[in-house]
Amino acid sequence: MRQWKNVIWSDESRFKIFRSDGPSQVWRENGKRYNIENIRPSIKHGSDGIMVWGCFSGKGLGPLVKVDGRMNSQDYIEILENYLVPLIVTQFHGRGYKFQDDNASMHTANSVKIWMRERNIITLSDWPSQSPDLNPIEHLWDELERRLKKREIHPKNSRELELVLQEEWSKIPQIIYQKLIESIPRSIEACISSYGWPTKY
Repeated sequence: MRQWKNVIWSDESRFKIFRSDGPSQVWRENGKRYNIENIRPSIKHGSDGIMVWGCFSGKGLGPLVKVDGRMNSQDYIEILENYLVPLIVTQFHGRGYKFQDDNASMHTANSVKIWMRERNIITLSDWPSQSPDLNPIEHLWDELERRLKKREIHPKNSRELELVLQEEWSKIPQIIYQKLIESIPRSIEACISSYGWPTKY
């Protein structure tokens, strides 16, 4: 189990400013139809969310970083340089860790591989393709999404969304991501048993 606690799990995810699956209903008293608390804000097309990069390990949550525009390999290198490297120093004193990312093209670009070699980044090698169920950070994204939906006041623009995500990310209790790490051996066993097909994890 200790080996999994020393893995820095990472990924990107997109969060929307406002999600609607159709018409919604609001309970209100007579004569209060147009009170501000009973009016749902409209969101202009094209500003519907932001992408973030995040990471965590058994030692704690890492930073949550907003990604501007469509991320490419150079953007990814800048994130790793500015946020992953300091995390490795502060949480692991530069040793005893392994860094995980998936096989997205921006992660596997030659420039990224060269940068990792030059910076002596120790990676969790041979990560299988199309395997989000093996990465526990996917469940942290779900936790963050639930926390976003539970807020009484929803963000109305990308700046508010970023602030809310940062706030809710920082409040995720340690027990949640510790339990995710503890579930990794079970998810691996389930993946092997299903011969690589989807599992409940």
